[in-house]
Amino acid sequence: MFSLPKSHTKFSCVSFILSYLLLSMLTLSAHAGMAPEPGDAKIFLRPGAIPQPSHNLNTPERVQLGKMLFFDPRLSGSNWISCGTCHNPALGWSDGLKTAIGHNMKVLERSTPTIINTAYQRLQFWDGRERKLEKQALGPIVSPGEMAQDLDELVKELKAVPGYVTLFNEAYPEDGVSKVAIGKALSSFQRTIVSQDSDFDLWLKGQKSNMSESAKRGFKTFKGKARCVLCHNGFNFADDGFHNIGLPGNHDEGRYAIKPIKVLKGAFKTPTLRNVALTAPYMHNGEFSTLEEVIEHYNSGGTKNLGNLDPNMQPLKLSKKEKSDLLEFLLSLTSEPMKISIPQLPVNH
Repeated sequence: MFSLPKSHTKFSCVSFILSYLLLSMLTLSAHAGMAPEPGDAKIFLRPGAIPQPSHNLNTPERVQLGKMLFFDPRLSGSNWISCGTCHNPALGWSDGLKTAIGHNMKVLERSTPTIINTAYQRLQFWDGRERKLEKQALGPIVSPGEMAQDLDELVKELKAVPGYVTLFNEAYPEDGVSKVAIGKALSSFQRTIVSQDSDFDLWLKGQKSNMSESAKRGFKTFKGKARCVLCHNGFNFADDGFHNIGLPGNHDEGRYAIKPIKVLKGAFKTPTLRNVALTAPYMHNGEFSTLEEVIEHYNSGGTKNLGNLDPNMQPLKLSKKEKSDLLEFLLSLTSEPMKISIPQLPVNH
């Protein structure tokens, strides 16, 4: 039998080991899949601190008071609707309805937006009519179609509850039970409702993640061919802008009613995409039941309504695979829901 010299045998073993290591590295590289692009983490990961105003810094007492008020139906004129009725933590802090239902079971024209990450929003409500979360918090309470409560009457009701008097004095000793303190407490609680790390975030951080290769391709499509990032950008995937995206049959003037500028006719605030899998139906009027329908709408480029269409709306010509990848990416933005318990409310004596 022919045999190699010992030197050749040694060389063959070394060559085999090197080949094996190279193959292993290639296999690991293929398994690792696509990596984030430089700068993605800086753009799309959450900033270090949750924004809060200096005049209403969060404290445990303020957050606890706000949480109680948020789930208390006494904040409504009927005494059976609370903030948590429409912003249900079990439903992505929305209500799962096409459009909201308010006082006396009135069906409203707009859907209930999630309150996830409202602390990061520059403007509040679908039409952006309030800047401060403290004022936004009072808006649905006094709205005749929503909670239909008179604030002066609400203050009287809360002052008649000894437990609330104590809680207000601990949280806001300078204000006591007052309209101002109600708005402050509710907004303090809302600022704690933030999205957690999703598979997308973990992937950006280089940590173990269940983000699929399809979702990674979808992220590339999101930033590129699909043009989503033009409006859905930054950590919260929202630009704080207003756009008419060409929804069929829309007759709501939206932001135009606040600022009568032609380009804003039929325009609504860009919603966050964080935890988007939990917040169906979608759009200001609940037009779409699924994310697949949302993607198809943007792929079509939309249609003019109220004589206006955002210039960013264009037919995308996405392939079936690209749409599937885009859906997987959107799903990767959903994190584990916050664990929250419904508080025991103070009782009347």
